[in-house]
Amino acid sequence: MRPLLPGLVVGLLFGGGLALSDMINPSRVLGFLDVAGNWDPTLAYVMAAALVPSALGYWASRRMQRPLLGSDFRIPQNRAVEPKLLAGAAIFGIGWGLVGFCPGPAIASLGFGMLEPWLFVMAMLAGMLLHRFYQDSTVRRRRSAGS
Repeated sequence: MRPLLPGLVVGLLFGGGLALSDMINPSRVLGFLDVAGNWDPTLAYVMAAALVPSALGYWASRRMQRPLLGSDFRIPQNRAVEPKLLAGAAIFGIGWGLVGFCPGPAIASLGFGMLEPWLFVMAMLAGMLLHRFYQDSTVRRRRSAGS
């Protein structure tokens, strides 16, 4: 239980920040994404403000041997732009633009009594399970073809 406490605290801080900045409000997000129409730039300030702690975290991680609460940093090393990365980014962007939710704000808004985030999270979990099923079946096919 003890290793979960820092994650819980950070998750609650992140969710609180999303709620405080109104990123859990789909109409606010859709207004931000509507750059060709009635654009609401307020979320740009939130995103710009989020860059400061992120940049400080990366700067600090380069000067540390290991994280304060972990054994190693888990920073992605793959810098290649692959088709599956582009497809995933497109699916993410289309979904965000259609409904105004992305995973973090949707999960943060589950406790506010709205149906939409619950539907979004269930669809997201179904997509994750479908992806896992596809990955597992691909690995099984490759193994059976190689043996």
